[in-house]
Amino acid sequence: MSFIPGSLGFDEFGTPFIIIKDQHKQRRLTGIDALKSHILAARAVAKTLYTSLGPKGLDKMMVSSDGEVTVTNDGATILNMMDVDHEIAKLMVQLSQSQDNEIGDGTTGVVVIAGALLEQAEHLLDQGIHPIRIADGFELAAQSACKHLDSIADSFPVDINNLEPLIKTAMTTLGSKIVNKCHRQMAEIAVNAVIAVADFDKRDVNFELIKVQGKEGGRLEDTMLVKGVVVDKDFSHPQMPKELKDVHLAILTCPFEPPKPKTKHKLDVASVEDYRALRKYEQDTFNDMVKKVKDAGATLAICQWGFDDEANHLLLKHELPAVRWVGGPEIELIAIATGGRIIPRFEEVSKEKLGYAGKVSELSFGTTKDKMLLIEECKNSRAVTIFIRGGNKMIIEEAKRSIHDALCVVRNLVQDNRIVYGGGAAEISCGIAVSSEADKISSIEQYAYRAFADALESVPLALAENSGLSPIDTLTQVRARQIKEKNPALGIDCMLVGTNDMKEQNVIETLHSKKQQIILAAQLVKMILKIDDVRVPGENFD
Repeated sequence: MSFIPGSLGFDEFGTPFIIIKDQHKQRRLTGIDALKSHILAARAVAKTLYTSLGPKGLDKMMVSSDGEVTVTNDGATILNMMDVDHEIAKLMVQLSQSQDNEIGDGTTGVVVIAGALLEQAEHLLDQGIHPIRIADGFELAAQSACKHLDSIADSFPVDINNLEPLIKTAMTTLGSKIVNKCHRQMAEIAVNAVIAVADFDKRDVNFELIKVQGKEGGRLEDTMLVKGVVVDKDFSHPQMPKELKDVHLAILTCPFEPPKPKTKHKLDVASVEDYRALRKYEQDTFNDMVKKVKDAGATLAICQWGFDDEANHLLLKHELPAVRWVGGPEIELIAIATGGRIIPRFEEVSKEKLGYAGKVSELSFGTTKDKMLLIEECKNSRAVTIFIRGGNKMIIEEAKRSIHDALCVVRNLVQDNRIVYGGGAAEISCGIAVSSEADKISSIEQYAYRAFADALESVPLALAENSGLSPIDTLTQVRARQIKEKNPALGIDCMLVGTNDMKEQNVIETLHSKKQQIILAAQLVKMILKIDDVRVPGENFD
């Protein structure tokens, strides 16, 4: 018998067989055992996020391997920072990431729905239903739920003259976040930022034009929207003016230094005359560089690289304010905002390539006098910066994630202005519709339909539980009212306002986000239910 070690072998009759390395150390799971192993791992991940759902959901503290602490209730961030080994659990992490990349919101809800679907699938497997029939039934039920969402969706007015409806939608998104102490202010900032950069003809929003910048110190209430660019730098010389008007910017990616000969030869300075000649050459080169920038009409130089004290002194002497060590992404944003061109060589400096800003000023913070540069009244007024303040880095980072979610929701409404009502109202309504659809099906998929309807109710159950209400009682009452009153806007009164009508409470979610949650969750569950053979290391399996 001949064989290729570790891959393929042949017996004396030429029949091939697979040779598996370290098989004595591995354990093979097949069939129902493998499926239950997958379901257990995925449900463990979903259970972690269950308590973070809703306006009264709890935050999670994540500590990285180097001791950095993150406190958040953003589903995608929690899963991304979790140290997950199980391959199926990693699929749940990717599911949340997909929702975040496509929609930007609903990252917790999609994982909770997927976990509930897998829990229902386990019950159906115990009843002897084949996993493929369950997966197909879930997929059909998801399509039925999306069709029902289309029927209950309301059209939403996106009008730049009346931003109040958009602000209320953004407030729904920010309700569960750390920034809800300045709830309305943050919602207004997010809406105004999107409206500033939105292209209503193409129904699109370019997020490249929105920069989110944070600075420790101050209060969350000090957060503001800047119609321009904020750069975490200051003027290169302390004697340069702190405020400039009608500024023409030269955006340079070349350093203020004499060109170095690109050879392997070295320059020997053998005498005082040689040194003086070299010094004069350097000085002349600096003067020539500054002159080229000044002659083009620039009144401010933004440089990607640094320059030494001599160049700094010459810039001050020639009354040309400058900023050094400005990062690549910031350079690009300044170029977009001011309508300037990035200049790679001093020989290419010209008046046509200069950017324009109405005002450039230096901000100073607190007793430490930390400085930042504010570039306002730019040529391209669509570029904006959200400048976040907060007590520490952790709060600022969470505020950035919260603002990102709100920006994404408003962006989605600009693209598709249909909405459904939150507080679990849409899930309860879809659950009722899918359950009644099951009664019309004569095949075995009707069990999957009913299980899907039960799984959708996991979201309102979680909302009620996290709000301190009796989950089953609350859900039963709202479900009965929805059937009786035929009102799909009835949900869980998480904030204890006194009404279950989410339309009155202005708890709004985008239709696109809700459909995406249901579709992605059903697709992932279908994938998991089709994996019935897994090989795992024996000692680490448990």
